[in-house]
Amino acid sequence: SRSRDETSNMGVTKDIITPGDGTNFPKPGDKLTMHYVGTLASNGSKFDASRDRGRPFSFTIGVGAVIKGWDEGVLTMSKGEKAVLHITSDYGYGARGAGGVIPPNADLDFEVELLEIN
Repeated sequence: SRSRDETSNMGVTKDIITPGDGTNFPKPGDKLTMHYVGTLASNGSKFDASRDRGRPFSFTIGVGAVIKGWDEGVLTMSKGEKAVLHITSDYGYGARGAGGVIPPNADLDFEVELLEIN
């Protein structure tokens, strides 16, 4: 298992796989297009992936349209960046879980790639 910075008080930490352009960062209210693969941190089982559907996911960042871990973590990414967001359950789906595939209080890992900022 990977080591992780346990001193972070944020509910999301990031491991960069491929750096982005380092200049174009999203701002709250921007419409983003991303690819992602979501897995449970506990056992690595995949629960959702835009890549499997063959089309990226578009959403508005910073307005509560996605889980808090995305709203905060993706804002630290620059265009073209590919990273893994490690998200604690309170920044994910919390005690209620989601859709029968994410158990209550589950920590999540998302491999994310920021394709477009509009």
